Amino acid sequence: MVSRSYSNLLELASGDSPTFGRMNRQIPRIMAVAGIMSNIDNDSKESLSSDLSPKDRIIIVANELPIRAQRKLESSTSTSTTHCCSSKGWTFSLDENSLLLQLKDGLGSEEATTEVIYVGCLKEDIHPSEQEEVYQLLLENFKCVPTFLPLDLYTRYYHGFCKQQLWPLFHYMLPLSPDLGGRFDRSLWQAYVSVNKIFADRIMEVINPEDDFVWIHDYHLMVLPTFLRKRFNRVKLGFFLHSPFPSSEIYRTLPIREELLRALLNSDLIGFHTFDYARHFLSCCSRMLGLTYESKRGYIGLEYYGRTVSIKILPVGIHMGQLRSVLSLPETENKVKELIEEYSKKGRRMLLGVDDMDIFKGITLKLFAMEQMLTQHPEWQGKVVLVQIANPARGKGKDVKEMKAETYSTVKRINQIFGRPGYDPIVLIDAPLRFYERVAYYVVAECCLVTAVRDGMNLIPYEYIVSRQGNEKLDKILKLENHHKSMLVVSEFIGCSPSLSGAIRVNPWNVDAVADAMDSALEVAEPEKQLRHEKHYKYVSTHDVGYWARSFLQDLERSCGEHGRRRCWGIGFGLSFRVVALDQSFRKLSMEHIVSAYKRTKTRAILLDYDDTLMPQGSIDKRPSSKSIEILNTLCRDKSNLVFIVSAKSRETLSDWFSPCEKLGIAAEHGYFLRLRKDVEWENCVAAADCSWKQIAEPVMELYTETTDGSTIEDKETALVWSYEDADPDFGSCQAKELLDHLESVLANEPVTVKRGQNYVEVKPQGVSKGLIARGMLSMMQEKGTPPEFVLCIGDDRSDEDMFEVICSSTEGPSIAPRAEVFACTVGQKPSKAKYYLDDTTEIVRLMHGLASVSEQTMSAV
Repeated sequence: MVSRSYSNLLELASGDSPTFGRMNRQIPRIMAVAGIMSNIDNDSKESLSSDLSPKDRIIIVANELPIRAQRKLESSTSTSTTHCCSSKGWTFSLDENSLLLQLKDGLGSEEATTEVIYVGCLKEDIHPSEQEEVYQLLLENFKCVPTFLPLDLYTRYYHGFCKQQLWPLFHYMLPLSPDLGGRFDRSLWQAYVSVNKIFADRIMEVINPEDDFVWIHDYHLMVLPTFLRKRFNRVKLGFFLHSPFPSSEIYRTLPIREELLRALLNSDLIGFHTFDYARHFLSCCSRMLGLTYESKRGYIGLEYYGRTVSIKILPVGIHMGQLRSVLSLPETENKVKELIEEYSKKGRRMLLGVDDMDIFKGITLKLFAMEQMLTQHPEWQGKVVLVQIANPARGKGKDVKEMKAETYSTVKRINQIFGRPGYDPIVLIDAPLRFYERVAYYVVAECCLVTAVRDGMNLIPYEYIVSRQGNEKLDKILKLENHHKSMLVVSEFIGCSPSLSGAIRVNPWNVDAVADAMDSALEVAEPEKQLRHEKHYKYVSTHDVGYWARSFLQDLERSCGEHGRRRCWGIGFGLSFRVVALDQSFRKLSMEHIVSAYKRTKTRAILLDYDDTLMPQGSIDKRPSSKSIEILNTLCRDKSNLVFIVSAKSRETLSDWFSPCEKLGIAAEHGYFLRLRKDVEWENCVAAADCSWKQIAEPVMELYTETTDGSTIEDKETALVWSYEDADPDFGSCQAKELLDHLESVLANEPVTVKRGQNYVEVKPQGVSKGLIARGMLSMMQEKGTPPEFVLCIGDDRSDEDMFEVICSSTEGPSIAPRAEVFACTVGQKPSKAKYYLDDTTEIVRLMHGLASVSEQTMSAV
């Protein structure tokens, strides 16, 4: 089958994409999409033809498929007992160590009703002439959709952009010099985008967008959500980042920082291992995109163009069933006996390290700590052995070679200093081990050391804990009598550290502290070791990979629950594409509609907020422009109109700014003061306020102003406002929350309300709101016998919601004319009591200019 979407995807990013030969494919049991999704705005749904059985389906997308591929030798025959299949030149089998496969097994009984399809690359390069056969073979036998990439493109994408630029940066390595990570290379970025497009194309071949869930894994595919959201506005899309997410100070150095953030925000659910990683991501969204987040009933959500992007914080677990089965293997038992003979029976206590041979695992720091411990505690010489298993590095480059050379030289030096005949304090195993062999080392080791300087999760401690729990046969070999013990020394910079509260946490850069921790782990009393082990085992055994997968998918389903009840459409170009999702009744205000209503009505009420409504956000000079004054004067000269500016500003400020407007009504300080026109006096809308409470509130605000750089206090006649518009957004928001609680506490017995708005906290008299002005204006027109036939109310802030509520509810009462045209309009697409929206102040000024032109034509005709 040839996907019809690939040409559409090409417009989403710069850079040429390779052209691949396509052959007609018959995709058994999986073909889903008959055509493009229907027009979202009218909410009609086209029927999608599908050969699928009626059950849930998950498409799991990752850089690599959970498949082992082996080139056939002419004389060789496969003896594997695992599920495998063969083509003419290849033998394929499932990779039981792959998290993606374990994820599926972890679904347990749900697997019977959940179909899982995998999309990803193979670890081996398949010749183009064999790709079609391999595609069909993997699809039919393993439900895997292979993504074939030319070797040159894959090298630039994976070994180039992923491993030289994203991976170091996400692990806090800045490219300050060519030797420290790769400097940003736009050609590698284009290769990354191109590969993400190709992945999208593969997904298009199998997805049923109305029903399927798509779960994307890790930093290799961070822009993929944009391509899928572009093609299917309502796609059910989750993303999980398995690496760390750096702090905003590190992340903001990335030249394509906003593109990656916006791409991730096209997901419905974004998952992280720890709160720190999620917090860093949210901080980046706040500082670079101006987005805010909030927690509702335990769920963290980001509002992004009407969509709520949920944040999931849950560390991944291990596959308990697989590990227990390996522990029961005869090979494991034999290896354990062998290690006991080699170490335990010779009076040697084993410390164990298992790490990839890369620069972030802290292997050499661990070796230095071992050296320090043997120096400070000579009693351990000849009695303690550090076995360091070094798995092959996943990346390539000069740094890996240098790190490997340093590791070898350090091991040699330490063994020369502290070694003796028949004893080496450090045993370096730099060769691939079978999984059962590694598990045997876990079983025998008294303590496991994980001293990575930065790691996304690291499941080695989890595997060690379960292995130390063992089983009956291993207990007999170890002579434990069900008294299981384990000790962990873990870096505080790895994702699993927060969940292992019984571990000894260390700063791996502090070699002395790590050495002390190693000594402490050996000296801990046996009952204490048992208690720590029990605590860890209880957590690890209940929070396994199945628990993680089920929890993520449940939250993904919850996050997508609003899809069918929203109108969706795409805006933006390239990687800035995003989907606007709004309630069915919330629509953009049409110029033609409102002008038509304006023309045919004779009595009109117009209420306008000022800041961020008529005046753009961020403007330093807040005074109205001459154009705005001219528009307001034109509207006020029309005898059919009653026009009001309703603002939080003081009456002195508003009187000065709008002095050219003779007939303009002004409500100041949220409606506490009111003036119907320039030649009349100001009046109070509520009883005169006692402002003695300011003596309590102002010192509190001054305290927060002193400690929050960029914040200010505005002292109005009846209100106090603490603004943090120019402060650090994260710190300002945190301080505003504290200030709100503080003021509510000290002013609990005062006749005031404390409210928090966009970048401010305000204290004002009770009963004062903009809704009061809206209600009074409509009542005044009704009493004069001219109830409005046309009502327009525009605002942008929470304080304007009171006006919207009054205006919308008035349609059911006598204060406006029957069948009146009512337009409550907010600025920007966000949850609101208004029924309409306009995107920004530019559109509002354009609208008001259009209405003023109608009035001018009407007055000229008369």
